[in-house]
Amino acid sequence: MIKRIVDAACLVEETCFLWGPRQTGKSTLLRTLFPKAPSYDLLSAREFRRLAADPGVFSEECAALPRTGQPIIVDEIQKLPALLDEVHSLISRHGLKFILTGSSPRKLLRDGGNLLGGRAVRHELLPLCSAEIPDLSLEQALGRGLIPPHYLSPKASAKLEAYVGDYLREEILAEALTRNLPAFQRFLEAAAFSNGQIVNAATIAREVGVAANTVRGYFEILVDTLIATWVPAWTKRAKRRVIQAPRFWFFDVGIVNELTHRGPLSPGSTDFGAAFEHFIFMELRAHATYAPKGAGLPVSYWRTASGLEVDFILGAAEVAVEVKSTDRPTSDHLKGLRAWREEHPTSRCILVCRAPRARRTEDGIEILPWRDFVRRLWLHQLRAA
Repeated sequence: MIKRIVDAACLVEETCFLWGPRQTGKSTLLRTLFPKAPSYDLLSAREFRRLAADPGVFSEECAALPRTGQPIIVDEIQKLPALLDEVHSLISRHGLKFILTGSSPRKLLRDGGNLLGGRAVRHELLPLCSAEIPDLSLEQALGRGLIPPHYLSPKASAKLEAYVGDYLREEILAEALTRNLPAFQRFLEAAAFSNGQIVNAATIAREVGVAANTVRGYFEILVDTLIATWVPAWTKRAKRRVIQAPRFWFFDVGIVNELTHRGPLSPGSTDFGAAFEHFIFMELRAHATYAPKGAGLPVSYWRTASGLEVDFILGAAEVAVEVKSTDRPTSDHLKGLRAWREEHPTSRCILVCRAPRARRTEDGIEILPWRDFVRRLWLHQLRAA
């Protein structure tokens, strides 16, 4: 059993939303943490129809529950936004606590759903990370991704294929987010080739055969349904002219593998390097999401108009991280970090790679094996040089 970082203490403090893409383990986590909690599963057609016909029944049933201190769990709340009015009333009148899960807050936001007027905090469950798998296999993580049933399965390829198909059918078609499903399928594949990059909507629009504004809307769908995210550019105190557009990332490396039809990943290949950088990004994002208040390090990136770049800037420029999949880093791999340091001399500069041992260059740049880096990250030690 994998112990997730999100625990009972943070979820029962007050009513909360627990968001996360499909199969990241929300339902499994809640069954493990609260095995005796009353629950409603809106993925069940029978349960959905019963409550959709009369949401007041939900309120009456919850009010009649014995007060055991257990939260009331509602799975996939976005499927029936009308229940949120009942939840709001039950919190106000009876002091009940709820855990409301969902794979996409988009429908609630789009339809003006009741987000409980500040009475609920937001938590997010991401794919697995190294802090949850102490003996994490880099080969498995890069090849299968870190969605739990994929990482843990020797048949991950079939599961990934089904996942992409289910996502298209259930998240996109069922919620009528777009009527042109074939175009969206083509867009997904084009977007996957832009993973980790600054996207050019006009170029993708030509490839897909739709308008550029439609492509921008498709990217919005991916972000709103938690399938992808944007990483902003670092633009503060810039002496050089810098790029200001964000970089685009899918939430899991395995999804990109499936959409781009990557074969087996061989160390030294371009695909391996891209997957390795994506894995490190997933670690950084998970840490920023899960870390205690004050310990998290928001992620951005830095790129100059002349092409100098650092993959990730953490926090308020406290740490600069370049990622290279090589096991033999050279001075050429440090060019971006050295340019960054000219503008930010107090920033800790780290090259993450597959070298067997950590070392420090004469000008103070640290070269860390990836296992050392993620260990220090989760021990919250990156701020301290």
